[in-house]
Amino acid sequence: MSTWLVTGGAGYIGAHVVRAFVGQGIDAVVVDDLSSGHASFVPRGVPLVRASVLGTGALTDVMRTHGVEGVVHLAAFKYAGVSVQRPLHTYEQNVAGTASVLAAMAAAGVGSVVFSSSAAVYGTPDVEQVTEATATTPESPYGESKLVGEWLLRDQATATADDDRPLRHTALRYFNVVGSGDETVVDTSPHNLFPLALGAVADGRTPTIFGDDYPTPDGTCVRDYVHVGDVALAHVAAARALEEGRALEPAYNLGSGDGQSVRQIMGAVARVTGVPFEPEVAPRRPGDPARIVASGAAAARDLGWQMRHDLDEMVASDWHARQRALRPR
Repeated sequence: MSTWLVTGGAGYIGAHVVRAFVGQGIDAVVVDDLSSGHASFVPRGVPLVRASVLGTGALTDVMRTHGVEGVVHLAAFKYAGVSVQRPLHTYEQNVAGTASVLAAMAAAGVGSVVFSSSAAVYGTPDVEQVTEATATTPESPYGESKLVGEWLLRDQATATADDDRPLRHTALRYFNVVGSGDETVVDTSPHNLFPLALGAVADGRTPTIFGDDYPTPDGTCVRDYVHVGDVALAHVAAARALEEGRALEPAYNLGSGDGQSVRQIMGAVARVTGVPFEPEVAPRRPGDPARIVASGAAAARDLGWQMRHDLDEMVASDWHARQRALRPR
């Protein structure tokens, strides 16, 4: 395979994707504005270009300079709750940003893209298990922006169908990505459950549950939790399939098919860390659906997707990486 550009490759998920490419002998280059990513997350030897995905010219130059043949587009503003208060920013980063990436690809003659989408496109589904055929009814600007991103890929593929390098694409709809596949890379999001809960325990504080009055068995939100290393490998599989010309679906769910509640996560945190606690309960956050659990059957069929880690292993990998990150140097 040739070189792949990873936008947002200095972020938590992106850095794992870069490592998955490098680990399989595929060259990568990273574009990241470091607004939430960390230069230290990018593996040694992988070029890092500090730039915004809104800069079409800069992206085009990177693609041409490094002989890029495909793009994994992860760079985005990804906080569903915050997007409710910052819709214009969300749309600028996620919709205009994706349009800019596609424009740069067209200018540089790059024909393959794996798009980072989200379970947020489903809103609050009325089914026990989400499939790719489940209706997309996003409930936050973030979820809406990801769905529009998928539409942009579809429409650009239609527009370039008769070109010498028609756009080939697929989207990976993530659920809750957790854990660590490298002890030097941790989730530093100020909004995600694992860093909030484990960070609180590490600091001697009590973790918080946001809302315990949802229509779920224990009143807390139920989600699919998938290990970041498994998610990263799905990107490589999708990239290989696109380069080989294999037929792929427009979107795949990277789900486990078996949800866990926030309260169950808190129990795993207590078990793994050995720190017993009773979580505090705060009001719900806007934009948080009650339950989203998805089948990963289509991704298993076409991308070899599988869950390789159970819940305690996910928590343990994150906790150990976080302990290393906090260790005095």
